Order: sequence, then C-alpha cells, then structure tokens
Amino acid sequence: MSSIRLSRARLPATLEIRVVDEFGEPRHQAIAAERALTIYLNRREIVTLMTLGDDPEALVVGYLRNQALIERLEDLEAVHVDWEVEAAAVVTRREPADLEARLGQRTVTTGCGQGTVFGRLLEATDLHAPLPTHLRQSVLYSLLENLGAYNATYRSAGAVHGCALCRQARVLDFVEDVGRHNAVDTLAGRQWLGEGSDEPPDIFYTTGRLTSEMVLKVAQLGIGVLVSRSGVTQKGVELAERFGVLLIARAKGKHFQAIGAEGRLELDAIPPRRPGDRAG
Repeated sequence: MSSIRLSRARLPATLEIRVVDEFGEPRHQAIAAERALTIYLNRREIVTLMTLGDDPEALVVGYLRNQALIERLEDLEAVHVDWEVEAAAVVTRREPADLEARLGQRTVTTGCGQGTVFGRLLEATDLHAPLPTHLRQSVLYSLLENLGAYNATYRSAGAVHGCALCRQARVLDFVEDVGRHNAVDTLAGRQWLGEGSDEPPDIFYTTGRLTSEMVLKVAQLGIGVLVSRSGVTQKGVELAERFGVLLIARAKGKHFQAIGAEGRLELDAIPPRRPGDRAG
C-alpha cells in the first residue's frame, strides 16, 4: 500500500446557503455538496460520478475495484484528484486483458444519480459465496440503534445516503454520499487500501434500496448480510439468492422484512403486537 500515491484531496461534505423559511425569516442552512468527478484510467475517460467529495480517492479506488476494472491492489500506482478540473487521474501498472470489452458493456442501474455496472457484472457467476452469517433479531435491533449516531451529514443537510460496514451490532466504518453506490464504493476503497477497520465486517447497512447493484457490491466484499431501511427489488432478491446474501429490508424501529432467512435469522426478540400491526 505504501507504494500507492494518493492525493488526499478531501473537501467539506456540506456548505451553507441563505434560505427563507415558512415564516419569512432568513437564515443559513447547511446543504449537501454535490461535485462532479470524472475518473480517467490511464488517460481513458471512464465515468463521471456526482459525490460529496469527502473521501474521493477511496471512492475512485472502490469504484474501479467493484467494477472489476482493477483486479489487484498491487496493480494500482497512483490516484490524483484535482478539483479545479473535477478529475481523478488513475495510473495502473497493469490492466485487465479484456478491459475494452468490459468498458463496452454498460448497464445503467437504479442507483441514485444512475449507477453504472460494467462488463456484464450482473451476470457474474465466479463470485465466491459470502460466509453464511447468522443474525439474531436482538443484534439487529441494537445495530439499528447504534447507527443513529453516524449520519452527521444527513442530520445537518439531508439529501444523502449512508452506508456502513458492521461487525454484528458494532459499526466499523460509516460513509455518507450523494448516492448509495458512491458510499459503498468508498467503503470498499477504504478496505482495499487498508484504511478501514482491521476487523472483518459481516453485515452491510445502507439507507437506500436493496437493488441488484447493492447486492452485487456487497457480495464482492464477501459480506453475507445486507440491511436497509428501504425496500427491495426483484433483481436484488434474485442476486441475493444466487450469492447467498441474507436481505433485511424496511428495517426501522422494531420492524423489518427478512428475505432468505431460513436457518440464518434467530428470532430472539419478537416485539409485542400493537393495534394495526399486520398478522400472518
């Protein structure tokens, strides 16, 4: 890792603007930054991401890793982010032999700001199934409670998604960005660069939908449980079944919907029913 040159061009995640509220009173309000960052891989333009700019080098590395455009960390030589030209220049020692073929096949996903998946990754069959993590209901509730302390940008400005790497009920790393795909890529980049926790995560949390893109990226990280406060899509369920990922959707308070839970979810903290709760 020491041989990789990184620019460390972090920018504040929020900025202040002047607004007028419903009472006609002027005040200052924090809003989420949204910056364009175009990635160039060995001088080849790859994609433009919209991001907060809070950890751009990790975002770039994680994006290229998750798109299988860089296969090994030792292939990476340098990542230089220049906000004046809104560009990230990536230099590698080696490229995949079929790079052009991968770049020629793109799928625009349902991610916020439109994510892109290259090289038919959605049809990947060579991913190793994550370890079949078991989850206790009580641990899930504790994790959801602990996550409330980590969404600083959302609390001050809104308009962002958050993602977290977790070890049971403990939050190991948390990232917010304009789109959830950026947040997961940044987490992946930090892990790959050795900047994350030394403990291996076994649960991934996101505030966004459980789409095919999210399931694929979590499977690439080798994590077997994916939790979200939002819903799930058909393709997300199909890929979760293929890769052995336990999905926990609509996880808020004491409510959740588990998909693929057979033999992996222990219901040890069933809450009492309240009037209006659905039965059966």
